[in-house]
Amino acid sequence: MKKRDSYMPLITFGFATLISTGLLPNAVFAQQQPQETKPYSIGNPVGITNPQGKFEAMTSNVKVYGGIYSAESCSYDEATGLIVVPNRGLPQNAQTNDAWVSLIHPDGSVHTLRWIGVQRPDERKNLSTPLVLNEPFGSDIVNSMLYVADRDGGTGKDDPSVAVIRKFSMKTGEPMGETKIKDAGWINDIEVKEDGTIYATETGDFRGPNPNPDTWKVWKVSPDGKAAVFLQGAPLNAPNGIAFDPQGNVVVVNSGNADVLTFSQEGKLLKTETAAQPGSDGLVIMPDGTKYACSVFNGGVSRIRPGKPAELIAKNIPSAASMCYDSKNNQLVIPMNANNSLAFIPLD
Repeated sequence: MKKRDSYMPLITFGFATLISTGLLPNAVFAQQQPQETKPYSIGNPVGITNPQGKFEAMTSNVKVYGGIYSAESCSYDEATGLIVVPNRGLPQNAQTNDAWVSLIHPDGSVHTLRWIGVQRPDERKNLSTPLVLNEPFGSDIVNSMLYVADRDGGTGKDDPSVAVIRKFSMKTGEPMGETKIKDAGWINDIEVKEDGTIYATETGDFRGPNPNPDTWKVWKVSPDGKAAVFLQGAPLNAPNGIAFDPQGNVVVVNSGNADVLTFSQEGKLLKTETAAQPGSDGLVIMPDGTKYACSVFNGGVSRIRPGKPAELIAKNIPSAASMCYDSKNNQLVIPMNANNSLAFIPLD
């Protein structure tokens, strides 16, 4: 959709409101041109429109449930068996501190609609432990701590955005501190080691005719809060999902192509694999080394078994974001941010 088109509903509504309230004279009303009648239509089932313009329904092995809003990631909590979903709420330029965290049962039903963030934005600063949660993206749970990739600022052109990793107790939901990455405007996905070391992707600039590889980064944040660039530039290409393999290596999936990159903890490229579709967002790695990657642009879930080519196990999932793995029920859970839903995929 072109940018100018996105304002049309707002303009039309404002004009109609002025007429209905009598703020515009009848002469102006009389000058309106009749709008062209359009055919009646209804919505499609969940799916995507392919590059040829044909709608394709999501494969039948995927089940979808609602109850969330604009979620970019989820994390599975082993202790409770619940799926933890950060909801982004309104964007920063509309309302700050509007995000919240939901708890979802493994069958997709809602356990707690608003667990963290039940208060209104204007109430949160007055809590005994003040709460700030703006626009969360990636998340991870380690040692009963929920880590969330968030950001401050970005409320307007003169308010720079700064990446922040916020921590919350999984026992009480209480804020447990934050770490700013001052040289990053925002970060996408995160993965946390047992000692609290955080690896975070900065997807950077990759759209348009002149993408900037210098903006493609992976950050490493030490337990004491010191942030440093771990990887930068090629072979990264708009890095998105990140996870550890069974050997403790750092695995990154690119959004700019189909590469799945495995790096040592020293930052050396060890292996390059290829997902079945480009545009990866979410990444899950199993104990046997099998990788699952979902494409946010093309809607497929790739399974990459060790030493074998990728295969699509599900297709046409719209806006498939950073997924998580429910180990008890052996299923993938994928937030579909634009659809305000979760997709569930049982694994063989």
